[in-house]
Amino acid sequence: MTAPPAAVQDSPGEEELARGLAEGDEACLAAVYHRWSALVHALAVRSLGDAREAEDVTQQVFLGVWRGGHGYRPERGAMAGWIVGIARRKIADALSARARRLDLLTSVASAGAPLAGRHADEPSEAVLDRVLVGHALAGLPPAQQRVLRLAFFEDLTQTQIAERTGWPLGTVKSHARRGLHQLRRGLRDGPRESPREEESRVRGR
Repeated sequence: MTAPPAAVQDSPGEEELARGLAEGDEACLAAVYHRWSALVHALAVRSLGDAREAEDVTQQVFLGVWRGGHGYRPERGAMAGWIVGIARRKIADALSARARRLDLLTSVASAGAPLAGRHADEPSEAVLDRVLVGHALAGLPPAQQRVLRLAFFEDLTQTQIAERTGWPLGTVKSHARRGLHQLRRGLRDGPRESPREEESRVRGR
């Protein structure tokens, strides 16, 4: 009997892919990405109208595939349909995040809030980035907020911040590291509850 071509041998079926994803097989994830990433990217571009944002969404989709591979059941439908379902949710999340950013920028503009250092020819994306950073900073603990404001808006080094605040340099570095971590998470995931709000909600359950 003639052996099937190598390309066919190397093309696993959906049940095999599902089993591999559930077992954490990176080769199966690579095969899934190779087979369906173009479809996901095309859906994202069509919905978002931005190739770079579509690339980010595509990565998020396959991260979701990797993390949720144990939840896929071939008997419930084709893997392509499952992946498209994840893509639609991620696209909806991206559109919601975009709407939040636009609402934030609109509210700042309507309130007449100053945008320090703004120039008439400055790209609107840069203005939006600064507004978002300022909004995210406001949600940090006071010490972290003070350190990052001095760093971002007054361009001070950590040594200079220590001199300004009177805090030990190690304390300044710790506040900066923790603040940056929370800031990145906040800008990536959108508004979050403050620790006090979260504590109140948990106690109210």
